[in-house]
Amino acid sequence: MTNPASNKVAIVTGASRGIGAAIAERLGRDGFTVVVNYAGNAKAADDLVTKIEAAGGRAVTAQADVADAAAVKAMFDKVETAFGSVDVLVNNAGVMELAPFAEAADAAFDRMIDINLRGTFNTLREAARRVRDGGRIINFSTSVLGVNLPGYGVYVATKGAVEAMTRVLANEMRGRSVTVNAIAPGPTATALFLDGKSPELIDRLSKMNPLERLGQPEDIASAVSFLAGPDGGWINGQVLRANGGMV
Repeated sequence: MTNPASNKVAIVTGASRGIGAAIAERLGRDGFTVVVNYAGNAKAADDLVTKIEAAGGRAVTAQADVADAAAVKAMFDKVETAFGSVDVLVNNAGVMELAPFAEAADAAFDRMIDINLRGTFNTLREAARRVRDGGRIINFSTSVLGVNLPGYGVYVATKGAVEAMTRVLANEMRGRSVTVNAIAPGPTATALFLDGKSPELIDRLSKMNPLERLGQPEDIASAVSFLAGPDGGWINGQVLRANGGMV
């Protein structure tokens, strides 16, 4: 039987490491041609492409800072020139810098707004114009929105905005059979989550859900695979909270 994704193209932003890399690998196994977007780590992106291709998949790299609208447009231009269309966009790129409001720095605020919010907007604007009819757009939020942890205020504010844009764009894509959803991971064992946290805090956060473990990047990649694949076609305008039951 022909793989239904065998002629489809998926852009995964921030795909050189962590959850993004796991998503790229999974979509490669699912049969998508994967565009591994990265901002600065060319070697990690190249290594990931090699890994995907060694497993029998197809992948290419695409450098673009998602906060730069012109760079995002150029990336979509190149993908369309090379492959004819874009079928799936996964908005994984993001940064998290934690601080209580009283100690929050302007520079950290600007970085999270630029990458998490403006970056998602930039890619959504291109995808709304260019994703092939029947395609899928998958954004990234966070399950921390539901627990209001101190220090996460600016980060969850950017992700709350992403959830709002997800719901609105799902309605704007009416008539094209394009679904728009978001995934909201809970604590997941990546450098983004682990860096700067004590072992005691990591242990406490890992036990917040009834499965009593951190999520793994592959857990989140499986959720993306579902939404991007044929079985996820009736899910639209939703936020899938992939967190082991934390909230």
